[in-house]
Amino acid sequence: MPWTPLPDPDGPPPRRVGEDLDAVVRRAGGAGGVAAVSVFSRWAEAVGPAVAVHARPLRLDGTRLVVGVDGPAYATQLRLLSGQLLARLRDLVGPGAVDSVEVRVRP
Repeated sequence: MPWTPLPDPDGPPPRRVGEDLDAVVRRAGGAGGVAAVSVFSRWAEAVGPAVAVHARPLRLDGTRLVVGVDGPAYATQLRLLSGQLLARLRDLVGPGAVDSVEVRVRP
């Protein structure tokens, strides 16, 4: 039997965490919690497992995705393939979630 909360006659009904997270992230200037969670959780699917070992999303600033990579070769690769990456992310998480990619080499 799945868990269901007891109704609270004095308070509002329970809400999903994602509803509130989305609003908080948007107020802070982000693309929304749902978009950020989708991008981060589907990253390996977007870039493939071989690249995902060397590159990871750091943050979503509005619709600009900041990606950290562990070497200049991966930075060059992601920059050259940024158009394909944006198209793949659009397919996976929807249009408007990510409009640009910034790649940073991290030690």
